Amino acid sequence: MIKSISTFCLGLGVVAVTSWGQIVQAIPLQLVPSVKLKHIGLDSKLGNNEVNSERRTVYQWGTNPNCPAAQPKTTTKAGWNESQRQALQQAIDHSLYYLSTPKAVESYRKYASPEFNLERTKRSLVRFKELLLTTDSPVALEEAVKEEFVFYQSEGKDKRGRVEFTGYFEPTYTASRVRTAEYRYPLYRKPANFNRWSSPHPTRAQLEGKDGLAAHKSILRGQELVWLSDRLEAFLVQVQGSARLKMTDGTTMSVGYGGTTNYPYVSIGGELVKDGVFDKDELSLPKLLDYFAANPKHLDKYIPRNNRFVFFRETDGKPPTGNLGVPVTGDRSIATDKSLMPPGALALIVAPIPDVEPTGEVKTRVVSRYVLDQDTGSAIKGAGRVDIFLGSGEVAGERAGKLNGNGNLFYLLLKE
Repeated sequence: MIKSISTFCLGLGVVAVTSWGQIVQAIPLQLVPSVKLKHIGLDSKLGNNEVNSERRTVYQWGTNPNCPAAQPKTTTKAGWNESQRQALQQAIDHSLYYLSTPKAVESYRKYASPEFNLERTKRSLVRFKELLLTTDSPVALEEAVKEEFVFYQSEGKDKRGRVEFTGYFEPTYTASRVRTAEYRYPLYRKPANFNRWSSPHPTRAQLEGKDGLAAHKSILRGQELVWLSDRLEAFLVQVQGSARLKMTDGTTMSVGYGGTTNYPYVSIGGELVKDGVFDKDELSLPKLLDYFAANPKHLDKYIPRNNRFVFFRETDGKPPTGNLGVPVTGDRSIATDKSLMPPGALALIVAPIPDVEPTGEVKTRVVSRYVLDQDTGSAIKGAGRVDIFLGSGEVAGERAGKLNGNGNLFYLLLKE
């Protein structure tokens, strides 16, 4: 997985020491006064109809009444969009499962926030699920949540609440089980002797060649899982960490993350910006695809700059899984820096999210959305980065490619 609103200083630059002596980074979350929540919290995606009214959004720990594309605030009680309510319930259940595991116990034992302990996080999810299933509308849910929960806002990348949001997805591509003249670019299994590789690991160019076609000379020879016809598609599967593949023999295959070499992730989009090909604000996945379609030889220049090489395994049709070991849910799962943020917790994001209009057009609006923190990524570092999982397939890819903007991140806990 991979990418890319403040006048209240948090003052959280301290280091916490746990009771067993481990030094950990201070949690970059600040309790938000309820008055500042007036214009957020209505998750309109949960409703069954669009509403039009005064538009506002959180900005600089307050509100910006002039924001032209912000979350609609309304008192009209639209009914539920049942498919979205079920998706959110499913994501909650996945987090509750994770929170019942020894892995969660260990993670929260090391977590540096007394407020975000395992039991309170779990109780918060149980109560939110009850409200989701018993309130009669998204508006009623918003009102109940603001009555029963407290909100903690991320300090963001500027320590004033600004968070950069990007999107990721599970792509769908065509692939072959055997190498052919057309299908030449492999995805690889993790080698059985991988844990005995010396460090640093071989570079990407050493593993697959500068042009991605050196499989016959590579130490990965024999580990090919499938072959794709397009080098950039094969690379993007590594970026996203999973894929659904339509095989040339008429079958389907799903693949998921199986391991990675020990290099930091380098964004080829970021490298294009660094080289002056694009300005950061104009870069998107569609523009990146168009650029390499017009300049295919440049793939040999930019792809090798990312030495982080990802291996795959067959997942037997199961949905993509986040780093917590549970499935991620489209529009309801986020990836954050798990050294800072509470794993599996309930959150509310206010972000510019592209969505499909009734006309079929994908349009970006600033919206509030309830999500679960269920994943991480090599490019997701710090309190000011969130990656939103947007689902599988072409439309999800189009939406993810257009999601790149600033917003706010809140975590919700049941009042005590």
